[in-house]
Amino acid sequence: MSEIPGPVLAEPATDAARELIAGLALRPWGQVAPSVYESGRLVADAPWLPGHEKRIDFLLREQRPDGAWGPPEGYALVPTLSATDALLAVLADAVPAGADLLAPAARGLHALTDRLLATPARALPDTPALDLIVPALVESINGRLSRLSRVARATAERLPRSPLALPAGLGPDRLHAVRAALAAGVVLPAKLAHFYEVLGATPADAGPTLTAVGASPAATAAWLSVVGPDAGPAAHTFLRTLIREGDGPVPCPTPITVFERAWVLSGLRRAGIAVNPPASLLRTLAAATAAEGVATGEGLPTDADTTSVTLDALARLGRPADPAGLWAYETTDGFCTWPGSEDGFSVTTNAHVLDAFGQHVAAHPGADARYHRTVDRLSAVLPAHQLPDGRWQDRWHASPYYATACCALALAEFGRGGGAVEALDRAARWVLDSQRADGSWGRWGSTAEETAYALQVLVAAPTGAPQVDEAVLRGHAYLHRPADRSDRPLWYGKELYCPTAIVRAAILAACRLASVHLTGADRSVVDCGYQATKTAT
Repeated sequence: MSEIPGPVLAEPATDAARELIAGLALRPWGQVAPSVYESGRLVADAPWLPGHEKRIDFLLREQRPDGAWGPPEGYALVPTLSATDALLAVLADAVPAGADLLAPAARGLHALTDRLLATPARALPDTPALDLIVPALVESINGRLSRLSRVARATAERLPRSPLALPAGLGPDRLHAVRAALAAGVVLPAKLAHFYEVLGATPADAGPTLTAVGASPAATAAWLSVVGPDAGPAAHTFLRTLIREGDGPVPCPTPITVFERAWVLSGLRRAGIAVNPPASLLRTLAAATAAEGVATGEGLPTDADTTSVTLDALARLGRPADPAGLWAYETTDGFCTWPGSEDGFSVTTNAHVLDAFGQHVAAHPGADARYHRTVDRLSAVLPAHQLPDGRWQDRWHASPYYATACCALALAEFGRGGGAVEALDRAARWVLDSQRADGSWGRWGSTAEETAYALQVLVAAPTGAPQVDEAVLRGHAYLHRPADRSDRPLWYGKELYCPTAIVRAAILAACRLASVHLTGADRSVVDCGYQATKTAT
């Protein structure tokens, strides 16, 4: 297939990339937008932490006119449950909040009962641990409403009085089973530490040097609320730092040290942008060369997705490493995200594994046949998961443009066989057909992030359709158009979140790829959907 990187580009993209990479070193836990879910958990579970009133104000500001919180569709369920439960907790504690919380709490309850909880479980998005979080928060809200009816009847009478019901098809059985197992001392998968705030358990690795429980401020705060901040000074410092940096609200997931650095560096180099990361950044990536791979950040288990992108970044930075450790994640279907444990197939994980093995066989054509068979296999696996209209959809990102870009870029650079070429052509045609009138792309509306992914697909695809250049020109113009844009949360976590540095790197990369593709195009990075952006929750 065709080579993607091309020549290393000089100024001004290099200057913008240098600034972006400097931010990675200055904020080693990662740059993630404030989280409604996570901030709501701190309001409810840890009012003793600084910034409590600011987190309440944040929740009030973020409530939608229809009473819900968060993104459209069923993605609003988890943040709305968390925020509503948090406001009820404040009401129950009679803590002055500087605003009337009854009306927003009532609107949140109505949004839940009238729409969000009325959605059948099969129609809800497959966000991580939804079957644990939703039953836990419904249980908590019902308990708070019951207590309010006993101790603050006048307040309770102004709120919906019927207890909340779980979505049809979703029960509390798994939550109860996990809680019982933890209480019995059973060692559960490490990834469940990310959700400790709803499990009521003490982390197995809890101690004074632990920075974060499961890369989650909420899980960390829940633990410290039980044991006291003196029992976890490093975790207490972690939370206070996040609160200070966010002026009250906190992000999630965090830390995402390796995830952020790998995606930023891989994406910039793939676009041909010169980068020279400091040694401290490269050391954090070098852990991917270990047999077990590397994790997104402290407190999370190793995974094939982060390991693959990290190996790809190292190869593009001239530090290639053998990807053989990824075979621990191989399954009958392809590659799973976590070894021996997968709740569903991820096309983006498999695309990134193709990148890692593709880099290796490109540098070592005489490599063992198993490496070549892996590239051949994934070159067939990815097209087999392509949807009929040409897009891919994945379980780690709400937008099909991200999944389609991951698969298209891997197939364009490392795919083998006619099936890979045909898949690329179908993907490009889907992107062309879904461009918006303003030149952008987006699932729910125009976004710079999704426009960046769409442009990367069009630039990578071998299609000779004349409308490609026109679409790239319009998308490129959209990214350069001065606008007060917000970064929509699209990445899968407990709720959708936005890893801002990763998004900005993707936009910068697309802007430069498009400018090289178009003869005589503006190669500056002014505006470019990159500078002076704010992040919407």
